[in-house]
Amino acid sequence: MWGNYDMREINLDSTREVEAVRAFLADFDLTFDGAVEYTVAFFQNEEMVATGSLAGEVLRNIAVSPRLQGEGLTANVVSQLMQQARQRGIYHYFIYTKPTAAPMFAGLGFKEIARAEPHAVLLEAGLGSIEEYCREIAKKAESLPAGPRAALVVNCNPFTLGHKAVISKAAADNKAVVVLVVSEERSLFPFEVRLRLVQEGLAEFDNILVLPAGKYIISAATFPAYFTRGEAAFQAQTRLDATVFARYIAPALGVDRRYVGDEPYCATTSSYNEALADLLPQYGISLTVMPRIMSGSEPISASRVRELVRQENWPAIKELVPATTYQYLLSPEAQPVIARIKASHSRH
Repeated sequence: MWGNYDMREINLDSTREVEAVRAFLADFDLTFDGAVEYTVAFFQNEEMVATGSLAGEVLRNIAVSPRLQGEGLTANVVSQLMQQARQRGIYHYFIYTKPTAAPMFAGLGFKEIARAEPHAVLLEAGLGSIEEYCREIAKKAESLPAGPRAALVVNCNPFTLGHKAVISKAAADNKAVVVLVVSEERSLFPFEVRLRLVQEGLAEFDNILVLPAGKYIISAATFPAYFTRGEAAFQAQTRLDATVFARYIAPALGVDRRYVGDEPYCATTSSYNEALADLLPQYGISLTVMPRIMSGSEPISASRVRELVRQENWPAIKELVPATTYQYLLSPEAQPVIARIKASHSRH
């Protein structure tokens, strides 16, 4: 009990309870996709009056009945979600919300990172900050050669010759290149494997630094639509992620150019490229879009490699990936990943 309210943990395996949360959120133009670890709801006389969910470090789907706003329920919801996060060993928190709600969360100790008007604001609180993250990556980039510097953000699920071609072009055009590998664990290839394959595949270059992208680039906090189709705020998320990169990460790394591969097939990535093209020049950062590298009549892509894995077409795979990626795919270590690929048709 919190004062006059009854607090209950929602059973995420109960269709009835989940549908009640979904119906409540619909009145606030919020969706409930179920990709959460914990959901709490507050009731008054058996009527749901507030709710919120936890997904890793992200506090999301926070809503309070209009007739009870201003009575401290939002603080109660946030407090309960942060308590649950701490029990899971999480001490840093994000809130992704509408601009109109940002002052309320700022009043609860959250600091605004970036916004994409009129749709979304990203805030954070707890241990760690984007400034601390930027100091860490800046220190790692100190060893790179001086001069023009570019950056790429890649998922590499897995690392292909197409990825390598784009990065090689950036390395030839610039004195140094920073490759940021998406850290979110939403891909069929685990992050540690993706990171290692990129590092091994680029080992011949002495002007390339490969780093984990961390929680501020294409993550569950900045860009959930990258991993989940149908998000209503997709446009806002692409612009928010691009803004975070331009405002904080690019200056910390000393980069003034970003490279991306042309993406005529994936609508998500294509829209993301459009957001980058619009926003980056506003911060003095140019965008170079590289055409897709072809193998025969088809473009080289990680999704094509995964489909060939399902078909067990190893000669074709060998033509699309660096030797280091191919050796990994043939190794005993890769067998659990290959099993997941064969059992899934996920785009990630």
